[in-house]
Amino acid sequence: MSKIIDTFIAPPCRDKIEILYQDDHLVLINKPAGLLSLSGKNPQNLDSVHHRLVQIFPGCTLVHRLDFGTSGLMVIARNKAINASLCQQFSQRTVTKVYSALLCGHLDNNEGVIDAAIAKDPALFPLMSICAIHGKPARSCYQVVERFYHKLEDGALLPLTRVALTPETGRTHQLRIHCQQLGHPILGCDLYGGHRQLSPELTPRLMLHASELHFVHPVSEEWVKAHHASPF
Repeated sequence: MSKIIDTFIAPPCRDKIEILYQDDHLVLINKPAGLLSLSGKNPQNLDSVHHRLVQIFPGCTLVHRLDFGTSGLMVIARNKAINASLCQQFSQRTVTKVYSALLCGHLDNNEGVIDAAIAKDPALFPLMSICAIHGKPARSCYQVVERFYHKLEDGALLPLTRVALTPETGRTHQLRIHCQQLGHPILGCDLYGGHRQLSPELTPRLMLHASELHFVHPVSEEWVKAHHASPF
């Protein structure tokens, strides 16, 4: 097995974490794009959601992660018991996650399912790959919100599709690689084909935002249905 060497250094993130809700048990935040969920081994990758929040909420732990380039909703546990309860909900797939994304091109169908197993390949790190033999099952649903054209500086029209993505599993890079598999990569995705030579104004970031998160509060046992509108 090849040894994985991670040379990624995250550029400084000046955007603040937006705390949307907090109680004695958990914190609900809006993560900015361009911020690591968890600090890396390299000391230059110390800044992260966890590093910032543990200074405000000592003892807090991450229940799930969002990719570096993805913005949106995250729930943070304030103690081990809450973390265990929330992690169980994620592992049992009773948590609903909905993402907003801009895809390159116009999708033919208004909705559909992408069912394609995803595998790690140290030789391709940090990329994941579709692999029916060695991959873990992965399933995502998509629904078209709108199809439109963005006018470029040279007057050309760039076709884009805004979609709602609902992952039924939680594999690394799942939505990004599944959209590539669909033939319509996420705009601004440098790993899976959506990073076109466009103006920085159009692709300043990965156009993927965690817009909905539904789960049961471990203490009140009431449904928490969080929504946060996409910034793009």
